[in-house]
Amino acid sequence: MPSSSLPKVSFKAQMLQAREEAIIQTASRLLAQKGFEAMTVDEVAASVGIAKASLYKHFPSKEDLAAAAMVKVMQRAQAFLKALPEQSAIAQLRAVARWTMELQLQGEMPTLPSQNSTLRAKLMANASYMDGLIEVSDCLGAWIEEAQAAGHIHQGLPPIAILYTVYARACDPVLEFLKMGGQHDDAQIIDMVMTTCFDGLAAR
Repeated sequence: MPSSSLPKVSFKAQMLQAREEAIIQTASRLLAQKGFEAMTVDEVAASVGIAKASLYKHFPSKEDLAAAAMVKVMQRAQAFLKALPEQSAIAQLRAVARWTMELQLQGEMPTLPSQNSTLRAKLMANASYMDGLIEVSDCLGAWIEEAQAAGHIHQGLPPIAILYTVYARACDPVLEFLKMGGQHDDAQIIDMVMTTCFDGLAAR
């Protein structure tokens, strides 16, 4: 009995997919460097090496392009959480915070849009992004409650405040300030911010 096979993807379709991936990667890098408001479609197209009209065939607006980059990051986060080994809840939270800071220092973490940004409205209407955000938040929330129950995190703090503190590490300006100083490498910078985030500033 002949085995079934997946339909062959045409060379043109492969090229279009590769170009779309290049566009998203470039947009993600520029969003990390400049933020949504400062990034322009012209510089994304120029960096990829295509005409702006060609870019618009993939993404009809700047908001659609930036949303695609944010969805890609959310998908990476979901995959990262699923790949984490079995360990304590506090170790899971530390691993997530460290990973987001590594991405930021590597220029791969897009800056979150401001409250009144047109991108925020686009993301709120994007099912893939919102479903991913809920999944990630639920996962982190469960770890936070478990870590609090185990006495590893202040039990008097609302879990939502801790959740936002973990999320904030993905766009923490302290990382860039320390890197600009040139006195510490990325690993040292992350270790310092991890200490202030999870252990606090009180003398020991």
